[in-house]
Amino acid sequence: METSNNFKEFEKLDEEQLPVSKYKLHDWTHFAGLYAAEHVAATEFVIGATFVALGATTKDILLGLLIGNILAVLSWTFITSPIAVDTRLSLYTYLNKIAGDSMTKLYNWANVIIFTVISAAMITVSATAVRFAFNIPAQLNWYPTNLWFVFIVLCVGLVVVSIAIYGFKAVTEFSGICAPWLFVMFISGAFVLLPALSLSDLGQTIPSSWSDFVTLGNHSIWTGLNSEGKPGIGLVEVIGFAWAANTITHFGLIDMAMLRFAKKKSYGLTTSTGMMFGHYVAWISAGIMGAGAAVIIGKPIVALDPGDVAYYALGWSGFVIVIVAGWTTAIANLYRAGLAAQAVFNSHSRKKTTLVVGGVTMIVACFPFVFSQILPLLTYAGLIVVPVGGIVFAEHQIFPRIGYTRYWSHYKHLTFSTPAIVSWGLGLVFGFGLNVLEVMPFYYLFLPTWAFTIIIYTVLAGKYGAKASYPEEELKEKVRNENIIKFQDEKAKLTTKTIEDHSIFSKVLLVISTVTLIITLVLACIVLFGSANESIYIEHRELFYRYAFVCTVIYFVTAYWKLKRGKNKNI
Repeated sequence: METSNNFKEFEKLDEEQLPVSKYKLHDWTHFAGLYAAEHVAATEFVIGATFVALGATTKDILLGLLIGNILAVLSWTFITSPIAVDTRLSLYTYLNKIAGDSMTKLYNWANVIIFTVISAAMITVSATAVRFAFNIPAQLNWYPTNLWFVFIVLCVGLVVVSIAIYGFKAVTEFSGICAPWLFVMFISGAFVLLPALSLSDLGQTIPSSWSDFVTLGNHSIWTGLNSEGKPGIGLVEVIGFAWAANTITHFGLIDMAMLRFAKKKSYGLTTSTGMMFGHYVAWISAGIMGAGAAVIIGKPIVALDPGDVAYYALGWSGFVIVIVAGWTTAIANLYRAGLAAQAVFNSHSRKKTTLVVGGVTMIVACFPFVFSQILPLLTYAGLIVVPVGGIVFAEHQIFPRIGYTRYWSHYKHLTFSTPAIVSWGLGLVFGFGLNVLEVMPFYYLFLPTWAFTIIIYTVLAGKYGAKASYPEEELKEKVRNENIIKFQDEKAKLTTKTIEDHSIFSKVLLVISTVTLIITLVLACIVLFGSANESIYIEHRELFYRYAFVCTVIYFVTAYWKLKRGKNKNI
């Protein structure tokens, strides 16, 4: 059987339903920026306060978060990235190939709901900053109590939807601009408020040694006692929390949607920018900022919202960081929700489905309960998705190694895969059953659930046809893939190519934007290390608030200007 140049079959399909063309692959810097921005989110303020409320100790936080986040990076690198790069498909498209329409639609509906709510929560968090700036009362009920708050949510949501509908490139470009600034601001916020904590607990503006810092942390931040005054979580729980926080995207394989654009499988390691600089540094910084803001305001840390914490840490730049951090995560999740919706309504483009899902997301974001319940949502969502990740992992990685046929269900033209649906169902019963029985800490339930589902699916698939050979169908699949490559090669010839912009003016813009970040960090260091007493500290803090905001404005203007100049260089 030979390949052909008749591409009508592919022309009718949305490009999201085909493997990513080699001409649309990105280098590691795209993913480093994407993950850094997505995982330095407004929820880091919430999670930072959560560790305080759960009663972790300082040493458990510093060591446990390090280990847990390293395990998360390795999960992306060795589980998600290899499958994404091998197939160049999103999970939604790949799942349809191995489980049929019935399960795929059911699963995609679940993902539409999950990512819509996560995206809505991020929009709501961003709105808390604007709410604070305009003196709109805090929204403490499950429903909105102020029409201006609703208006703000809709305005913030419009930005998220506008960027997400333009696809992966727009998401990475926006993230690439935001990531360096977000990282600098989280570090700076911790530097600015650490003296307030130190003055309150140690009577000096800065801990004089590492043991002093640990003592300060144990007394004022991570005290080892939970919100009820009882002994809190330990090292094992902190590790599990950090590892499990993103099971939906690595063990659950949702990030195949992102990593299918990677040139190499090793790009899974770029998630370390999100885990190490984002979750590790940002969660620790958020705990310091939250505790410092609580000292200044005179309220418990758990009673503060992100707008409160960010303002007292960063001044007007704090409003910007909550908005931007919420946007970066909301955009990436809305992009995923749009992909899932497009897989359900495959006769419509991803832009259309993302637009519709975005409208629903904005409505949901008006209800503050989605923000207040974000942590339980993330945890349960991970447990729902992980069994499906196990099914895909078994099909792609295990089947070829034990002599089973990959894509056997597709070769048999099944629209309903009994092994897949039964395995998913049993995986859910198994995982949530372990939770009810309290057999082990909830954070680790994804591991036995994932392994259990793999075993069940492998056994059932073998009984339903995976053990058989399908040489004729495999040949057809090989020819089809070769024709897809030819089709994409032809399309690439008609695509406008972008050349790098090496003009002097663009280099000047890059220098200016970089210098603003350095100045911001220097100002924060002056607050931390140059404040001999409380009055000087307050003076330096006000200085930081003023000039850090000026640097923020200059940074975004110059960084975006440079990006636009680069986009205009086409041949």
